[in-house]
Amino acid sequence: MQVVTTVRELQDYADAERAAGRRIALVPTMGALHAGHLTLVDEGRRRADRVVVSIFVNPTQFNDPKDLAAYPRTLEADLAACEKGGVDVVFAPEAPELYPDGAQTIVELTELAKPLCGRTRPGHFRGVATVVTKLLCAAKPHVAVFGEKDWQQLTVVRRMVDDLSFDVDVIGCETVREPDGLALSSRNAYLGKAERAAAPVLQRSLTAGADAIATGERDPARVLDLMTKLIDAEPLASLDYMAVVDAKTLAAVDPLAGELRLLGAARFGKARLIDNVGATAR
Repeated sequence: MQVVTTVRELQDYADAERAAGRRIALVPTMGALHAGHLTLVDEGRRRADRVVVSIFVNPTQFNDPKDLAAYPRTLEADLAACEKGGVDVVFAPEAPELYPDGAQTIVELTELAKPLCGRTRPGHFRGVATVVTKLLCAAKPHVAVFGEKDWQQLTVVRRMVDDLSFDVDVIGCETVREPDGLALSSRNAYLGKAERAAAPVLQRSLTAGADAIATGERDPARVLDLMTKLIDAEPLASLDYMAVVDAKTLAAVDPLAGELRLLGAARFGKARLIDNVGATAR
């Protein structure tokens, strides 16, 4: 496994692999890798000849400096996990490599970044879109693999790739969960014992909403009320938002119809967790 730290090194690698007729998969991460990340690597391996994993805690997607400072950084363990997972190249730049002095260019979406996490984390998706653009330009992948746990992020990236005509397929992979339903996340490390026991309520509430839709409920207000009450009944949970939206556009739907996504965010102590599930209303 090769570790590179500059854009030029990664671009040279990508050019050589493409010239040899080999396909490249990119798995963007912020490190603190867990089993969910490794399923993305596996998917990349199925779809390409070479897998590149980026490990970069992107400062521009944090609107709270304390959150940025506290984000787990476990590069040595991450490199070992990548080696074991069959990754070909790890791109692990320092911030000035991607954001040099004097940089003035950003990538921003006008609508998809506004609701949900965008409402409570201003500037977050601007940072996501900008860094993903930089990573795509550096790695020159044929496919880029993202987890579905952050559905809004996946939707933002897909829209950006379409709008800017990037020649890359964006692949979403199903969320990997603990046996009790909690979505795997680097932020789970922030949970205390009692908070960890409470955290699966987020997934249970979303699943309850999806079950209501599956059995015929078409009033979004009733679905939201059901999900919110389940969260509110957990004293260690502080709700950020719950939503039922069109799976592709993230727009509100009333009455509920078509392919939907139920999304939620809640705080459990220091950890702000997000999750989502799909539903179909026919």
